[in-house]
Amino acid sequence: MWPNMVEQTGEYGEMMNGYPKHVVSTTLEEVEWNNSELIKGDIAEEVSKLKQQPGKDILVFGSCSLVHTLMELDLIDEYRLMVFPVVLGSGKRLFGEGLDKKTLKLVETKTFSSGVVVLTYHPNPEIMA
Repeated sequence: MWPNMVEQTGEYGEMMNGYPKHVVSTTLEEVEWNNSELIKGDIAEEVSKLKQQPGKDILVFGSCSLVHTLMELDLIDEYRLMVFPVVLGSGKRLFGEGLDKKTLKLVETKTFSSGVVVLTYHPNPEIMA
């Protein structure tokens, strides 16, 4: 299980274990990972409260359904998309069916020697593409 994989994940694992984590779930009753808090209620209200707190950015890892919900609620301030130089030929759509059109403004690009590109976008509702 991830929290116990510090040996395999090294410095990154230590960093992730140290961060405060907010787990959005409709099925869990408790979370065991250190520095974790369970969010079961009104996602819009709870995430809005988190955004008002001082501290670092709120990041979402590995939850398409949560990202879609946050997009629908207009709670995303920045999108960081990592493009890897690999074509898989199949997989889930990044932005699935049923989402309203969102217009974004490119604010930063970073290219790594591996060929990975990180594209940073901000919502830009004034411009319609």
